[in-house]
Amino acid sequence: MRGLRMTGQRRVIARILDESADHPDVEELYRRANALDPRISISTVYRTVKLLEDTGIIARHEFRDGRARYETVPDEHHDHLIDLKSGRVIEFHSPEIEALQERIARELGFRLVDHRLELYGVPLKKDEH
Repeated sequence: MRGLRMTGQRRVIARILDESADHPDVEELYRRANALDPRISISTVYRTVKLLEDTGIIARHEFRDGRARYETVPDEHHDHLIDLKSGRVIEFHSPEIEALQERIARELGFRLVDHRLELYGVPLKKDEH
């Protein structure tokens, strides 16, 4: 992994992140890692997450819930819709939104090099008829 010395504990933490679809925070990462290897401490998880973030292997998100949450940097860009009731994070990709962002940047005299889109919502209520 990008020149990092991958100890067994780092490998466990990296694998959990890579296989997670729910953008876990450090506490949840620790719970999952410790279940696989009881020798993994919370400080090891914090250090590993910082190292993986600093080297660009994982991305940090703060979805208004007061927790830093993480995911492996994806091969393909995606955006996030966060359900404010459940905290569930839904990943999506919209070519229309991507084109609109490019157009807006160009109209304002910029070349877009990066962006992050987070939508926050609550589920629509079903008709109660």
